[in-house]
Amino acid sequence: MTERPLPLPYESPEDHIDSPYLPKQGGGEGERHEQRGASTITVLLVDDHALFREGVHHLLGLEEDIQVVGEAGDGLEALQKIRQLQPDIVLMDILMPIVDGVTLTRQVVQEFPTVGVIMLTMYRQSQQMLQAMKNGARGYILKSASAHEVAETIRTVYNEGLSIQPEMTRAIVGEFRRLADTTSSNQGTDLLTEKELEIIRYVAAGLSNKEIAERLSYSEKTVKNYLSIIFQKLHLRDRTQVAIFALRQGLLTDEEMAPRALREQS
Repeated sequence: MTERPLPLPYESPEDHIDSPYLPKQGGGEGERHEQRGASTITVLLVDDHALFREGVHHLLGLEEDIQVVGEAGDGLEALQKIRQLQPDIVLMDILMPIVDGVTLTRQVVQEFPTVGVIMLTMYRQSQQMLQAMKNGARGYILKSASAHEVAETIRTVYNEGLSIQPEMTRAIVGEFRRLADTTSSNQGTDLLTEKELEIIRYVAAGLSNKEIAERLSYSEKTVKNYLSIIFQKLHLRDRTQVAIFALRQGLLTDEEMAPRALREQS
């Protein structure tokens, strides 16, 4: 049976017109991004600790291409803010009151598939990581990360990639391999062409559509068309599920499974 997302109440932007993070009436995207330019990445911070939110807000404010447009202290408030502000990225604690991060991720991905969700956590827990990624999270980062690492994760996810900190990769890959032991090794792969398999490997390795297009000398539109066909063939919803499929089926080489930062240094 398909698991349905938890239904949560909808509130229109008019219900919170006094929010300091909302764009002014009559204003467009340019006003929301203020003077930072059209390429600014808008971020919503979600964490139940106000001091932590304030610290991250301040640090991200030092980045020229990133703008924090709102904050929320629990899952229900976060959903309301996402509906109002429609940020590019949601940087969210995985453990929150009222609605937890994993459940909220599922709801957000269903309503706003273009919003990139990055999970924050204090601990390396492979089961939580797996649940978050299965529900559509595109990044997973420890709260002990540096401001630079958080900013780079935001940029990677914004550019349609996946981002997991190097020290967390082994745990999550191990979890995927454990699950792969209970799955037929060629289930679904016989439906795919060699080029589709190649694109799946690139997606699982964290490459954006633009980067895949450059590797294959294709246009980004062609890559998107390939992905659409792959989604249909495998009955998958998004890039995260494609990456999970690749890991479960053992489609990646050891080099491709290495953290992207390490591959780029080599």
